[in-house]
Amino acid sequence: MDWLNNLVGPTVARGIFQFIGINVAFVVVLMIVAYTVLAERRVLGFIQGRLGPNRVGPGGILQPFADLLKFIFKEEIVPDKSTRFIYFLAPFLAITCALMPIIVYPFGPEIHIPGTRIVFPLVVARFDVALLYVLAITSVGVYGIALAGWSSNNKYSLMGGLRSAAQLISYELSLGLSLVGVVLLSGTLDLYEIVGQQGGWHGLRWNIIFQPLGFIIYLISAIAETNRVPFDLPEAETELVAGFHTEYSALKFALFFMAEYVNMFTVSMLATTMFFGGWQGPGVSTFPLLGIFYFLGKVICFLFLYIWLRGTLPRFRFDQLMNFGWKFLLPMAILNLIITATVVFFFGT
Repeated sequence: MDWLNNLVGPTVARGIFQFIGINVAFVVVLMIVAYTVLAERRVLGFIQGRLGPNRVGPGGILQPFADLLKFIFKEEIVPDKSTRFIYFLAPFLAITCALMPIIVYPFGPEIHIPGTRIVFPLVVARFDVALLYVLAITSVGVYGIALAGWSSNNKYSLMGGLRSAAQLISYELSLGLSLVGVVLLSGTLDLYEIVGQQGGWHGLRWNIIFQPLGFIIYLISAIAETNRVPFDLPEAETELVAGFHTEYSALKFALFFMAEYVNMFTVSMLATTMFFGGWQGPGVSTFPLLGIFYFLGKVICFLFLYIWLRGTLPRFRFDQLMNFGWKFLLPMAILNLIITATVVFFFGT
């Protein structure tokens, strides 16, 4: 990259690289999200003894593009009594907060191009408090759902928005505390550094070995944070029609739909980064590009777990969900934090 630095200066060169990186990362993530939707429909079809979409393209492979065209040309309906500015703002807020954390996740190690001095770090933006950035942005995402439910002027939507606000605030405490154990062990909030510290034992010294309870708490909290079965109370078709997005149609509904799946993807990336070594694995030190496949493979395993749970588990009642979060999950997260802090204090990391 020296020629670019000499041509436009290091600051502009860094900006150009980050702009290109952001666009590439977003395009790749959105393509994976689109095909996650297709995979979910096909896997659920298999679990439930039916076929799923298989008509558009070979094996239904073009179904995501057909769905996109449907959303584009579908009629948009806006409730007369809605608070219009908030009504239109909510889906954009939801998708923006879902996409923004992607820039800090390390997708792989630094790639050196043979015969040159060019180095490509496979992370768009690296900074010291990346984990805090992720938690801060994802916590704002609840506003999109809550505002959508309130602005629609529909009692079912309002109930879904209120449920979502209560649910996300409750489980976000457990989710944050479950990650503090990893932070205590790593001594940093830099996601790239956390991944780098898991490269021992031939790339298999993952934090899941030292934080099994923390991972279980994180996994349950993350499923609740993304409003997925068995924690999909804000939508709950059998109770609230479709919950907070009942009054949304066409592209605005598509934005909420996309935000849910992007959140699934980012939660899976955070789990991979914090507990399963990120791009670390056997052979990465010899073949750095292998790290990208390790990272994506681990993320895909988490996405499959999401789909599997949806086809397997029933929905909680809302009182059960809140009791579980406050009376069981949060105390367990605090217990895990106390144990980890005690071990680190007496034995070090």
